[in-house]
Amino acid sequence: MTLDYDLFWSFRSPYSYLVTKRLLEFERDYDVKANVRPVYPIAVRIPGFFKQVNPLWPPYLLKDTVRIAEIEGLPYAWPSPDPIVMDIKSGEVPAEQPYISRLTRAGVLAAERGKGLPFLYEVSSIIFGGVKNWHEGEHLRDAAKRAGLDMDDLDATAEKEKDRLEAKIAENEAAQKAAGHWGVPLMVFEGEPFFGQDRFSHLKWRLEKKGLKKRG
Repeated sequence: MTLDYDLFWSFRSPYSYLVTKRLLEFERDYDVKANVRPVYPIAVRIPGFFKQVNPLWPPYLLKDTVRIAEIEGLPYAWPSPDPIVMDIKSGEVPAEQPYISRLTRAGVLAAERGKGLPFLYEVSSIIFGGVKNWHEGEHLRDAAKRAGLDMDDLDATAEKEKDRLEAKIAENEAAQKAAGHWGVPLMVFEGEPFFGQDRFSHLKWRLEKKGLKKRG
């Protein structure tokens, strides 16, 4: 029997990027399925968040994510451009967010087409993998193609179905909150939340308790 869990995930979260390869390999090797549920980053979901954040947090986050990337053998650099348009000094986040809106809507469509996890992996690998101007040229098209999708088609569909997709994202965010946490990556199995890339092993342990099997 295939076990499944919900994956709440953001295209601006370095920790989301850093766990995705492991989740993809997990699904390849074990009879398990991630229900991919993209959400907007806290910069969008929680107005004024970065105006109140402890100033020690951003430099620690950078050190921590660089360390995890090295441990996991993943390329890593802060995105250029940042998927969130914001004033870093003031913490101001404008309402218009072209990059993260495009990515999150496309992520919902990819999940609906059964390619959610590969799409998250391929796209986050260019965003956080040191590709400058990842939003231009063929970068996103090539990433989508590697995931078995067509970026132009995703963009066109997202434009036509914007309201439906925004409602779906809001639904994901409500389910994330109901599961007991606000952060990403958040993995939820049978109502039990596992927050953070460092809880992947705990998720696997719980699934093994429930009869998780290797693929034959």
